[in-house]
Amino acid sequence: MEKKYDVVIIGGGPAGYSAALYCTRAGLSTLVLEMLSAGGQMATTTQVENYPGFNEGIDGFDLAEKMLAGAERFGAVSEFAEVTALHLAENSKRIVTSDGEVLARAVILATGAVPKKLGLPGEDDLVGRGVAYCATCDGMYFKGKTVAVAGGGNSAAEDAKTLSHICKKVYLIHRRDTLRAEKAYLDPLENADNLEFIWNTQIDELLTDGKLTGLALTDRVTGTHRSLSCDGLFVAIGRDPNTALVKNQVELDAQGYIVADETTRTSVPGVFAAGDVRTKPLRQIVTAAADGAVASKYVQEFLQTH
Repeated sequence: MEKKYDVVIIGGGPAGYSAALYCTRAGLSTLVLEMLSAGGQMATTTQVENYPGFNEGIDGFDLAEKMLAGAERFGAVSEFAEVTALHLAENSKRIVTSDGEVLARAVILATGAVPKKLGLPGEDDLVGRGVAYCATCDGMYFKGKTVAVAGGGNSAAEDAKTLSHICKKVYLIHRRDTLRAEKAYLDPLENADNLEFIWNTQIDELLTDGKLTGLALTDRVTGTHRSLSCDGLFVAIGRDPNTALVKNQVELDAQGYIVADETTRTSVPGVFAAGDVRTKPLRQIVTAAADGAVASKYVQEFLQTH
């Protein structure tokens, strides 16, 4: 017999468990489906410094466990299973998982996004030891130090600007001779005394002695090799939203994010998107949690009339 819920939330990160907390408190039967463990990307962060209420910071895994416990306290159900297919067009949404099928009157997509990586040897091992993917999240760890930013789009330019206010020296490394970033991002960079552009250059190797100590670089025009000493590398070459399951079912933007405004409504009635997976200007734990609360409001409105 298939399980049926008022709302099924796909993704157990801050958006998913915030939505679960608010939905269950509103009296809705709520299931959270998460493939691995609570927290998503947040759970891999050793120290979260910018989530309100934790003035000494908190381990990302611990924060995830607290969010899970808070939602389950009011009756949310968590199942750790892989979602393999979604059928969202009908009034009764059907979710196929590795443990069977589930039906829902409404679905909240909170599957998140993952940063693109350079793909260099040792990159994963150096996360938290010099390699980072978010200047807003991790920039303060490098206060007064020398860092590099890899990338050439808006994200790289914004990260470089943020870091220029924190770090002693910032290198912006790009494979081409101009940035793709919009002009609004460029002017502050050109006026930053402690920022240096390194054009037409690729990163070949991460230099380390247990933590990042520098980068091995190659000039793509001249073929010249050199090393660059730095304390940190911020990789800002984009993110990959986890939207493969909903492709051709809900509207996506050019970057593959789910098109959903501040109501979190998607192009499909009864389907909502919360957190990093949706179109939005800032992807942080706190904005994901806010999305979850907002999504619950519009889920309730939807279910009252359907």
